[in-house]
Amino acid sequence: MLITKTLCIAGAMFIAQSNSEPNTFPENYAVNVEMWWRQLPFIERINSAADAGFKHIEFWPWQGKDIDAIAKVCDERNIEVAQFTAWGFVPGMNNPKNHARFVEEIKKSCEIAKKLNCKRMTVVGGNDQSNMTQEEMHQNIIDALKLVKPIVEEQGIMLILEPMNIRVDHKGHCLYGSEDAVRICREVDSPMIKINWDLYHMQISEGDLCGRLRDGIDQVGYIQVADHPGRHEPGTGEIYYPRVYEELKKLGYTDPIGLECSPAIDEKTAIKRLHRSSNQ
Repeated sequence: MLITKTLCIAGAMFIAQSNSEPNTFPENYAVNVEMWWRQLPFIERINSAADAGFKHIEFWPWQGKDIDAIAKVCDERNIEVAQFTAWGFVPGMNNPKNHARFVEEIKKSCEIAKKLNCKRMTVVGGNDQSNMTQEEMHQNIIDALKLVKPIVEEQGIMLILEPMNIRVDHKGHCLYGSEDAVRICREVDSPMIKINWDLYHMQISEGDLCGRLRDGIDQVGYIQVADHPGRHEPGTGEIYYPRVYEELKKLGYTDPIGLECSPAIDEKTAIKRLHRSSNQ
């Protein structure tokens, strides 16, 4: 009788555990707290990320945020800031008149990264400049990155350049897809200047996600994901992320994967879908 009761209890516990979502993720996700839990104050979003089982977060510009409070809650909740934005669309680093400001902003951003124990900072090429060709704008990006190359190498903070897509989100920007971004970073030639390889933008811009990753893996500094259409969590659109993750592992990528997406329904549903899509 005692053995039967013990087996029943153990069986019930196994069923309960099997029906519940684990509090960890198969993929090393960094949830974007600009796009998740938007109804909450910023610091509470970080707590919500920790409660959901995330070990990393990412966010957009640090300017205007309480950096000390972010550092404190991340330390308390054992959360790592995977990356934040150091330089956005405007003013563009694709215009030489902005290069001095760009250098100063990267210096300040390195100080912020140190406070947050953050290893990466995103930079954006800039919106189209009047009276400049795309080739000229791209050369200006190369020149700007070369100016800050010794700074980030000395500080040990990686700059990750993010190309966009023109069809859905960023018409009027100067850098799309992987080919030009890879060429730019190879010319800059620094272990601390790589690409924020956003697979959502890449799917819209060029497709062939695994092939393009193989071509440019030497310049990948960070991976971001969202499904298309909708820019929601993986598992909601046309991208078969389990295959892409398999390719990333083959290529040796082990760093966080940024969830720069908005939940299709709500955060709870998105978290369940993330567990399912990673295990397909």
